[in-house]
Amino acid sequence: MTQAPIQSPTSSTAQAPPQLSHRSSPKTEYHDSWSDRIFIALFIRKMSRVLGEGTSKKGFAGVVDLSKRIMQGRSPAQQQAVVAKVLGSLVPAPVLWLIRTLVSPTRWVCESNAWFAARLFPWLIGPCEVVEAEVTGADGETRRQKSDVHIKKCRYLEESGCVGLCVNLCKLPTQQFFTEKFGIPLTLTPNFEDMSCEMVFGQVPPALETEAAFNQSCLAVGIDSKTPCPKVRA
Repeated sequence: MTQAPIQSPTSSTAQAPPQLSHRSSPKTEYHDSWSDRIFIALFIRKMSRVLGEGTSKKGFAGVVDLSKRIMQGRSPAQQQAVVAKVLGSLVPAPVLWLIRTLVSPTRWVCESNAWFAARLFPWLIGPCEVVEAEVTGADGETRRQKSDVHIKKCRYLEESGCVGLCVNLCKLPTQQFFTEKFGIPLTLTPNFEDMSCEMVFGQVPPALETEAAFNQSCLAVGIDSKTPCPKVRA
């Protein structure tokens, strides 16, 4: 289980990570447990196999390094296709078919997925908790259910410091994977101000063009804060 993050001590000379703007808070330090390190290593192996190349960086830095390599020379659609292959390699196709065929996205199923996600993925997304949210499902019905995984400060976004990586390599492919492959709608809504995120199972994902992420500016220092991130709209 991922240990609680330790915030770096602040001082009069402390500065935000150079790749992020003034909106970022002091960088979170993680002390991965042995199980976290195993999950990270397995994920790196899957990414390397699909990408056709490895990384010399260790631990979570390897995940970010390979993510940046996936982005190089590829359009957003191509990046998402690579990640889709990575996610698909994590679960056997027959298992996906059985789940999609036999399991309906009921309230219990959505809440169960949220419960498991909050316990299985802190090594990737950071500390999180399951909270109640108003959800509109595929049937058009709106209900309140405890299927929202509130990610307090996304580890992947903080480490990468990139809107494009967040949207093209996490948000969109993850939504598509659960919605289409599992048959369980999922919507991720990142907050680029505090780096939190809402991961809502059962919520049908809207078109990206209608979301705030589509107009989000780059997080890098020196970039025009009024210009939408070109890596999302490329």
